[in-house]
Amino acid sequence: MVTIVPIASGKGGVGKTVLAANLGVCLAGLGRTVVLVDLDLGGANLHTCLGVKNRNPGIGALAWRQEKSLSDLLVQTGVDRLWFIPGDNLLPGTANLEFFVKRKILKDLARLPADFVLLDLGAGSSYNVVDFFLVSSSGLLVIQPEATSILNAYSFLKTAVYRMLFRSFPKAGEERRRVAEFASRRVEGSGASFLELARELARDFPTTAPGALDQLSRFFPRVILNEGRGPKDAALGLHLRDIVTRNLGIPVEYVGFLLRDEGVPRSVAERTPLALSRPGSPFARGTAALAARIAAQPGGAPPRLFEDDEDLAGVLEEAFRDRELPAGEAIGSDSAEGL
Repeated sequence: MVTIVPIASGKGGVGKTVLAANLGVCLAGLGRTVVLVDLDLGGANLHTCLGVKNRNPGIGALAWRQEKSLSDLLVQTGVDRLWFIPGDNLLPGTANLEFFVKRKILKDLARLPADFVLLDLGAGSSYNVVDFFLVSSSGLLVIQPEATSILNAYSFLKTAVYRMLFRSFPKAGEERRRVAEFASRRVEGSGASFLELARELARDFPTTAPGALDQLSRFFPRVILNEGRGPKDAALGLHLRDIVTRNLGIPVEYVGFLLRDEGVPRSVAERTPLALSRPGSPFARGTAALAARIAAQPGGAPPRLFEDDEDLAGVLEEAFRDRELPAGEAIGSDSAEGL
């Protein structure tokens, strides 16, 4: 059975793609067959971190119907048991996938010949990114120890919870109207969480809503703090977990703390994952420990969602991003104090 692991971030520049490449190397080193899929649509550069030349057909070939399936796009990386599916900066339109292309990718992912399929997603909370994140109930969210990263991570998870709950119901139903109304009127720190909403819906719609409550209860995203410098930075991830649990009503697992490592930018310039060139470096050791943890506990099954070709997550993205955390939850960029 294929385990799909989406890797996302609330903002760009947090090291998500570098982590994806090195995590794939480490999982392959544990004897797992791994496929890395570059789904950073419009900004694909995973091939650079892997040292694979950008001359192979990628996701754009599906969008333009030049290839029939994801399996047709598999590229060897030179690392045993590690394969790669490129994104596509060569063909226009890839950044804005049509609904039928996204639906085909979602279905093809589970058919790839691998133990693990790692998805390097684009940054931010657009509906394409969120929908790919929701192919697993326990995707990875990468953050850095800075205010903007933490705030955007919180906004991303809020959008993901909304999107999952919304898509748990069929179109044109009263349940969807209630979810959208709650999201548009909800005030941070009011004590009204999406979990409470799901419980209310389960009481009011006993035929359709209990399944949505069950899915939300099993949604368990995992957070990785990258470029940490010490205990104060580590505490930022713990506090983000507490804020999300308290205000959104979902648990978050803090699965990784990766130390700042000057070898990382050099490895990108050299186009060789640090896990291959310097496996004893702090970042490589931390990524290896993360890979071992993921291999032992690969994560949950995807939620069962109704298909939806509307950009409803994107409608609320700006509102979610600009809302402040509840009073008393201010974020300090240099330490965990005041978070």
